[in-house]
Amino acid sequence: MTKEEEIERVHGKGTHVVILGAGATYASTLKNPEKNGKTLPLMWNVIDIVGLNDVVKGLPREYQILKEDFEKLYSLLSKDDKFKAEREHIEKVVYQYFNELELPDEPTIYDYLVLSLRHRKDIIATFNWDPFLYKAYVRNGEFTASPGILHLHGCVSLGYDKVDGTIGPAGWTSKKTLRDFEPTRLLYPVDKKDYNSDSYIKGQWDGLANRLKEAERVTVFGYSAPATDLEAIELLQNAWGNVEDRAMEEFEFIDIQDEDKLLKSWRTFVHTHHYHYCNDYFDSSFALHPRRTVESYHHWAMPMSPNEAFQDGNQIPKDFKTLDELWEWHKPLIEAEKKFYGE
Repeated sequence: MTKEEEIERVHGKGTHVVILGAGATYASTLKNPEKNGKTLPLMWNVIDIVGLNDVVKGLPREYQILKEDFEKLYSLLSKDDKFKAEREHIEKVVYQYFNELELPDEPTIYDYLVLSLRHRKDIIATFNWDPFLYKAYVRNGEFTASPGILHLHGCVSLGYDKVDGTIGPAGWTSKKTLRDFEPTRLLYPVDKKDYNSDSYIKGQWDGLANRLKEAERVTVFGYSAPATDLEAIELLQNAWGNVEDRAMEEFEFIDIQDEDKLLKSWRTFVHTHHYHYCNDYFDSSFALHPRRTVESYHHWAMPMSPNEAFQDGNQIPKDFKTLDELWEWHKPLIEAEKKFYGE
């Protein structure tokens, strides 16, 4: 398939579901760092980065030794009301730090990702608290409609109206109800996150479950399916179903982890050899076949057209300096879609 043929080859079938972990946001900052030079915290260094060392030093020894395992530390604090004040202070500081993060003016991997998918059928679900995906979604919305986004652990940029279930920018007031959108919860005890207890989070997980059931392609970017997050894995597995019933679907992994180790974590999701592994976003289906990720998979999987491979197609350049340049490159793809949909 030539570049021109791939651009024009559009169909409305097939959902591509993307699941993002902390590794995705970390990768996005490697290409273009946070606008004000802030470091993106990870679970092993969040105490140092956001400035919580003094709080942790004041805790008993059994808490201090968990400094580099933030989720376990928070879980332990959640079980003892004696440390309620410390826990609430940690929640406040973490929220404030993430809320201050800004996208750089230059295109990031999240800008590339949002534009690589289509709003009619694809969806991105993230475990990350940071505002980068949401802000990429908003600013690229000035150019074209973006795919749906779901925040499985909350997001500092979004708020929720518990009365009518509407979602909007955190701190803003709903024009419909005149109520403020309350900040979403970020932190949960790792051993019992109980997603169903929070109506906002439950709605996000329900949305992901519905899309996973119909997905033809799933990409897991920077999320290792940690053994500690049992409830998340169970929800994902229930939505995906029995792997023997998903013989025609394709999994894709973008991760720096060892391939065999990663596959072991996802063995109940991947049917035999139906997966693609890479450790660079620009080797993934998003970069090799932007906005045609499902079409390219169909072309590869169908017996009548076996020659398409991951290295072929309409590969996107990785060196755009401005959003305008990035948008201009996508125009032929979007025009072909409009033609297909009769717009």
